Amino acid sequence: MSSLPPCPQCQSEFTYEDGGNYICPECAHEWSAVSSEAADAARVYKDAAGNVLQDGDTVTVIKDLKPKGSGGVIKQGTKVKNIRLVDSDHDIDCKIDGFGAMSLKSEFVRKV
Repeated sequence: MSSLPPCPQCQSEFTYEDGGNYICPECAHEWSAVSSEAADAARVYKDAAGNVLQDGDTVTVIKDLKPKGSGGVIKQGTKVKNIRLVDSDHDIDCKIDGFGAMSLKSEFVRKV
């Protein structure tokens, strides 16, 4: 029969898939086809040396970076504390002293 999971709200077995979501026709509940645990496990953030990064880590910039729209340069060796990992083209959100809030790519940092 159907290999789709039952509705988590009303346990109806008549769920159907629409794009990336499951929908229950009886109670109109919608939920993601990909579980949040599977989505988190699928994305692993690594630094330039291949070390796995996590939220709250401290990293060091491994090359001089010139941010767009800024007159300054983030020098090689600058330490960035308490990073936050995001699912975007720039993997890391952080605050850098003297520059403020910034997004960095994980390929330009090394875990301390």
